[in-house]
Amino acid sequence: MRILGVDPGTGICGFGVLEVRKKGAPILIDSGAIKTPPHTPVKDRLLDIYNSLHEIIKEDKPDCVAVEKLFFMQNITTGISVAEARGVVMLVGAQKKLPIFEYSPNEVKKAMTGYGHADKKQMQEMVRVYLKMDEVIKPDDAADAVAIAIVHSMFSKQNTVE
Repeated sequence: MRILGVDPGTGICGFGVLEVRKKGAPILIDSGAIKTPPHTPVKDRLLDIYNSLHEIIKEDKPDCVAVEKLFFMQNITTGISVAEARGVVMLVGAQKKLPIFEYSPNEVKKAMTGYGHADKKQMQEMVRVYLKMDEVIKPDDAADAVAIAIVHSMFSKQNTVE
């Protein structure tokens, strides 16, 4: 099973593709960040995210998408832009007929670190350890996306019958 994890944002949209097999450790297939230029019209930024996600799905062939749920944000402008990027992620997944799963930031942090308020560095380190990598995944948005994919792999294993 291949999982596309996405940490949505209009400035930086992190992504990570994880391959999970019945036996053995998960394998990181791809990760990175879709970066859109600041001061670019929102419609152009969203189109860039849309097109980039299409390419990632075409190249990496995930079986599902795991995306971070929108959580309450104090800055309404940031919350709106994250919601717009999430909408694009869900649209692309739906167009490709991929199942979409959502996880809150606290669910991801708690599953990865045991603490629902872990910081970015703790998350990067736990992703590195979980995947047995020599270095942390950068940028942290990509590490967060990979963490979302890891958490989905954990939860989907709990819900499967062998």
